[in-house]
Amino acid sequence: MPAPEDHAAWRAQRRAAVTAPTGNLALVETRWTGAERPDIDAEQADAAASVTVTPIERTDISTGAAEYGLRVWDADAPAIRAFESIDTYDYDPAWVIEAQFSPVEASRTVPFEHIRDNGGTRELVVPGDITFTLNGAEHRLAAFDDGGQLLLVFGDATNGAETYGSGRFLFVRRDDDSAFGASGTVVLDFNRAFVPPCGFSAQYNCPLPPAQNRFSEAIRAGEKNVVFSGGFDIYSA
Repeated sequence: MPAPEDHAAWRAQRRAAVTAPTGNLALVETRWTGAERPDIDAEQADAAASVTVTPIERTDISTGAAEYGLRVWDADAPAIRAFESIDTYDYDPAWVIEAQFSPVEASRTVPFEHIRDNGGTRELVVPGDITFTLNGAEHRLAAFDDGGQLLLVFGDATNGAETYGSGRFLFVRRDDDSAFGASGTVVLDFNRAFVPPCGFSAQYNCPLPPAQNRFSEAIRAGEKNVVFSGGFDIYSA
């Protein structure tokens, strides 16, 4: 499939994903219950027909202990009804960049601030370095392990003016058959940079770009912002 058509198909897939019954727009509540696991079945039994309740788990930022909770998704959420589109730059082949991935000897963590942690950081496993040159400047990026796929959280000069203010996400592509974590060439297709989940619902706690992932350049590729009708605001929903 030609690249522009493949990009159009990706945009259609993104729209379908964020508007799904448990897509980014559907998240209406994240509730933490601490050391006690919530009764998901009881919560689901009391929920409306359009609602799905799922468990969630994280590490407590202060103690390191397991913390449990639940998420409530509503297929008829106000954000889904107000959603119009995701504003996106036109496809530009210049923003498909080859880079080198170099693994580290042991699992290494990098502190990532998260949007709802009031300046606190969470250590995320970064299995190696991604290096490439852009406009004569060398970059060494930190992408963390997101369920067996490298996820890059990055910022650039467009944030807040043209694109989502807190930065954007990008899955790092590998076109060969090498195992995850092996050294070799990877592809950064910034045309597939996307607005993080916290741009669709205030109930997410997204990581923010660490210092080494902040570009001084403007990366005019990928998604810009979520467009809602009627002045809808995810923070007042």
